[in-house]
Amino acid sequence: MGPVADHPLSSSRPDPQPQGGAPTIAVIGTDAGGLASLTATSLVLLAQADLVAAPKRLLTELAPWWASAQAAGTLNADKPCPALVATDQPEAAFNQLEAASAAGQRAVVLASGDPLWFGIGRLLLQRFGAAALVFQPSPSSMQLAFARIGRPWQDASWISLHGRDSAPLAAALQKRPAALAVLTDPHQGGAAAVRTLLRASGLEAAYACWLCERLGHPAERVQRLAPQTPLPADLDPLNLVLLVAEAPGEPAEQATLPLFGLEDGLFLQLPDRPGLMTKREVRIQVLADLDLPPTGVLWDLGAGVGSIGLEALRLRPGLELWALEQRGGSAALIRANGERLGVSPAGVVEGRAPEALAELPDPDRVVIGGGGTGRAAVLAAVIERLRPGGRVVIPLATIEALAELRPLLERAGFALGVSQHQAWRGAPLADGTRLAPLNPVLVLKGRKP
Repeated sequence: MGPVADHPLSSSRPDPQPQGGAPTIAVIGTDAGGLASLTATSLVLLAQADLVAAPKRLLTELAPWWASAQAAGTLNADKPCPALVATDQPEAAFNQLEAASAAGQRAVVLASGDPLWFGIGRLLLQRFGAAALVFQPSPSSMQLAFARIGRPWQDASWISLHGRDSAPLAAALQKRPAALAVLTDPHQGGAAAVRTLLRASGLEAAYACWLCERLGHPAERVQRLAPQTPLPADLDPLNLVLLVAEAPGEPAEQATLPLFGLEDGLFLQLPDRPGLMTKREVRIQVLADLDLPPTGVLWDLGAGVGSIGLEALRLRPGLELWALEQRGGSAALIRANGERLGVSPAGVVEGRAPEALAELPDPDRVVIGGGGTGRAAVLAAVIERLRPGGRVVIPLATIEALAELRPLLERAGFALGVSQHQAWRGAPLADGTRLAPLNPVLVLKGRKP
C-alpha cells in the first residue's frame, strides 16, 4: 500500500541529496518525547532514510514506529526499515555513515535538542564538514526550560558540568548572573552538586532554583525547589537546573541572624552590577581590622550595597555610619539593606570621592573600597580628615594598588599593617569535596598617630 495522500510522510519537500554530489546527512534534533515530537519535515527525512544513527534510547522506538506507520498506511509498505546504528560510540557510527554516503544512500542522525548546542553536531562537523550535513534542530533544553517557567532568556547564561567538576559553576556564581542554566552530569554530582555549591556560596536566598526533568517528554516535570526541599527520590538523570536571581526575602527574624559574617545572598544588589560587594570572608577580616569603637564616625567609601558599614552597625550600634557610593540608586538600596538588617545609617550619599567627602563629619574609622582610579586622592583626603588615633582599612585586588597607596600612609606617619587573604569555599567533587578559590585580596591598614 502506498502512502496516504495528504499525510506529512507523503510530502517530498525535504530532500537532503544535493545535485551532483554525495548525499548529505540529515541531522535531526528531538526532545525527550523522541519520535512522537518530530516535526512533519523531520518525519519526511526519516521516512526517506536508508540508515538511521541515533542513541540507543531512540533506536528502540524506531522499528516499532516504522512497522506501525506501514500498518496504518502512512508509510510506503515497500520501504524497508532503514539500517540502524547506535551513536553512543560515535566513531563506529561515523564509519557506517561514511560508507552509506559513499554508496549513495540517505542517512539520518537523530540527536537530542539542538545538535549544535552541546550535541553530536560538533563531532559530525569535524568528521564530515558542513557541506555534507543539513541540520533540523529541535528546541534546546535551555529554551524549553525557560519556556516552561515563562521567563525571557535573552539575559541568561549557561554552563555545562558534563565531564567537569564544579569549578566553572563556582566562578560563574561569583559574577551573580541574572539567570543561569546548569547542564548537569549525574556522574559529577548532578543537581545535588548545584544546590550544594549554591549553599556554599551563601546565595540560596538570592536565587530561585528550578529543577527541569525530561523536557519535551509527556512525563516531563518542572518544579521550583525551596532550599530545604529534598531532591525527588525518582530524579531523572535527564535534567537541568535553572538558577534565576530574585530579591532575597526578608530575614525571618533579625535576631536570628549571625552576629556578623552575614551570607552574601542576604543583601539586595545593584541591578546593573550584581555581585558588586565585599565577599563574606574578606568582610569579616575588614571588620576585625577596623577595630570598631563603641561610638564615633565610620566612613564606608565605595560602599556598593553597604555590606561592610551595615555589618559594622550591627556590631557597634552606637557608631554613626556615613556611606558613599557613586552609582545612581545606591542610596535607596543601602537604606533598604539597612532596614533588612535592623540598622540605620546616619547618612548615605550618592557622589564621588574625594569631592563628596566635604559634607561628611570627620571620621574615626574609614574603609575605602570600590577600586578604580583616583584612590590616591581619596586616601590623601582621608589622611587629612581622619581623627587622631583613627584607623583606615583598604581591601585591594592588585599589588600595584598596594605600591601606590602604602607610601602615602608611611609619609603621614601611620602605623601600618599589610596582609593577604585567600579563601576557598567547599564545592562538590564526585563523592567528595574540593576547594573552590575566591579572588585573593590584599588588605592595607593604617592607624593615625
